[in-house]
Amino acid sequence: VGNSSVLTCPLKGNMTLLKWTITPKAGGPCTLVYRVDTNVTHRTNCSDNINWTFRAGLPPALEIRQVGIAQEGNYSCEMATTEGNFHKMYHLTVLAPPRLSLSCDEQGSPVCEAAAGKPPAQLSWLPGSSSTAEEKCHDNGTVTVLSKFTACSTNVTNVTTCMVSHPAGNWSQSIAC
Repeated sequence: VGNSSVLTCPLKGNMTLLKWTITPKAGGPCTLVYRVDTNVTHRTNCSDNINWTFRAGLPPALEIRQVGIAQEGNYSCEMATTEGNFHKMYHLTVLAPPRLSLSCDEQGSPVCEAAAGKPPAQLSWLPGSSSTAEEKCHDNGTVTVLSKFTACSTNVTNVTTCMVSHPAGNWSQSIAC
């Protein structure tokens, strides 16, 4: 989420036509067409952050600026060249890193929250804990994971660390309740 992504189509021969068809998980399809002989581009139902990027000596690429969850889906390019027609398919998966917060509840137990991550984050504790995580799904496809520290023994140090594991990165935070 928030980064830019550039997708390219393989070039064999001289290109005459390039078409991208985007089928997002949510919402309708979008198409972008570029015709070389007239240097004309055409777009249908595409959001403003999806556009062509032209680079010297390379075929036009598809650039998605400020990628959001709405851009997740299938991206297919079709290219007509002097060597024939070529097709390439991408599946764009969008990762949303969770927001980590650690606090103490009314009973003085540490509570760790990894909010609005995609996919859901994995939470663990140091020292070890027998706690289980609760997940809350949001309409935008993200998930908040909540875990309350449960001590495995009575002789526990007063500083606890919540560790978050996620494909977008790993984080940890410590607290003394």
